[in-house]
Amino acid sequence: MSEPLLEIRDLKVHFPVKQGVLQRTTNYVKAVNGVNFTVNKGETLGVVGESGCGKSTLARTIVGLLNPTSGDILFEGKSIPSYNKKDLHELRQDIQIVYQDPYTSLNPRMRAGDIIAAPLKAYKRTNDLKSRVLELMDLVGLKRDDYNKLPHQFSGGQRQRIGIARALSLNPKLIILDEPVSALDVSVQAQVINLLEDLQEELGLTYIFIAHDLSVIRHISDKVCVMYLGEVMELSDSESLYENARHPYTNALLSAIPLPYPAKEDKRERIVLKGDLPSPSNPPSGCVFHTRCPFATEYCKENVPALELDENNDYVSCFYPMKNKQEELTRQ
Repeated sequence: MSEPLLEIRDLKVHFPVKQGVLQRTTNYVKAVNGVNFTVNKGETLGVVGESGCGKSTLARTIVGLLNPTSGDILFEGKSIPSYNKKDLHELRQDIQIVYQDPYTSLNPRMRAGDIIAAPLKAYKRTNDLKSRVLELMDLVGLKRDDYNKLPHQFSGGQRQRIGIARALSLNPKLIILDEPVSALDVSVQAQVINLLEDLQEELGLTYIFIAHDLSVIRHISDKVCVMYLGEVMELSDSESLYENARHPYTNALLSAIPLPYPAKEDKRERIVLKGDLPSPSNPPSGCVFHTRCPFATEYCKENVPALELDENNDYVSCFYPMKNKQEELTRQ
């Protein structure tokens, strides 16, 4: 079994809501609310869920851009929240992040070579600097002639390759990919995902791949963590989740993936979730998903399900997990 690289233990990130002249705290936005998972060395964990479920907040907390309200983040067995400023500075060599928008995450006034070189300069790794930058450009499929170009002179896919090269510059152990392909065309998405897979195999990288679409992370993830309103609904290895998802929310996400065969697509029954995502500042009582779940009971409204290991060695947070993908047809 692979050695754990990152462990998240009951992580909570709550933001205070202040009102009035005195700016008193009247409520909290529970962006991340009791998340647990482990990422082993060399594997990819896909984190999926609707917008507003806490995925990006989770990413920023792991890299130290946000402070957790409670819980713990262990990187190679050491607690990140206990790091001082100097330790956190050193840690960022090992944990890097690639952001969603490949344009706004790059300084429009800096040339591509300088953007990639910025982390190397920050950590005083300036020996053969240009040679290292050109090596990174080769690694991500950029031309060496692009060294002096500005970000607006690149396509979206090329700009994202610059962001990936910048993240790779310090030889990190963990890279968090915060929806790195959602702003790209479908054909370019496939190219970037293939690049990430090749880099992982070549460099032995560990990824946390964040997306809102299960179809995007299907081919890159070893494990998938499904989040809803700041909580984990299901945590499973990729093959098991796509073949036999247990949580109704996961099945609803899966049913939204279009099939490439029109005949099958027309016959397929979909799980349509009613209503909007509740506010994280006022989450529902009991199971947070019960307001939109087609199978919720009165028991679900009053009790909170634990994230427990089931008979398939998958973690599911549901009192009435689905047994197979077609169960929605018989339970309606």
